[in-house]
Amino acid sequence: MRFIDLSATIANTPEGTPEYSKTEIIYSDHAQGAQQARALGIMPHFFRDGEGWATERITCLETHGTTHVDAPWHYNSRIRGAKAQTIDELPLEWFFGNGIRLDFSHKADGDAVSAADIEKELDRMGYRLQPLDIVLIYTGRDIYQNSPDYFFKGCGVTAEATRLLYDAGIRVTGIDAWGWDRPLHLQAQEVMDTHQTGRFWTAHQAGLPYSHMERLVNLGALPATGFQIACFPLKIARASAAPARVVAILP
Repeated sequence: MRFIDLSATIANTPEGTPEYSKTEIIYSDHAQGAQQARALGIMPHFFRDGEGWATERITCLETHGTTHVDAPWHYNSRIRGAKAQTIDELPLEWFFGNGIRLDFSHKADGDAVSAADIEKELDRMGYRLQPLDIVLIYTGRDIYQNSPDYFFKGCGVTAEATRLLYDAGIRVTGIDAWGWDRPLHLQAQEVMDTHQTGRFWTAHQAGLPYSHMERLVNLGALPATGFQIACFPLKIARASAAPARVVAILP
């Protein structure tokens, strides 16, 4: 059995990182831990080698600021006539299953992944989707994960393609780019140019109670099929998303 980590490392972000992507971690080392124990009347020499506990405090981490799982609540407050589910309300069964990797690394930044594109790739693979498969869209844009350009990179999945996956019984998808939709700046420009509704954030707001993972890494190390995915999100009350340790499990 072999494991491939598909999660980005959570670490302090560089100065100037936008607030929506900023991460701040305060580290307390063993010497500081030994000093903290003085409040209990414990002097440092009572610890082995005089070292106390090491701890960390995360002071800033947006729920969407690293590899994460989006809940339907992120998309809309109501979906299909009912309150949209938050991350702590989703069934655990969704987050462990057979993984399928669809290769769209040839797509240019800003391109759309259509329903026809997905059908063509599945035909090429000779694979038929099964309910609760976890479908991963491979773009190769994880190489920009720590770059200021990351926000602008990658293709994106259309609402039509998202519905195709949902209708096939898929409840969790994922992508190794900043977002599931096409880059937001391109969608925004199209709306400004046309003044049409229904052209912005359309895959998110497809009106479907599904989850997707964003900001995955290492999808290029996966085969097309023959692996499982574990992607359980943190249980954060009433949250629209949560960080997840996403792992591929191969025989």
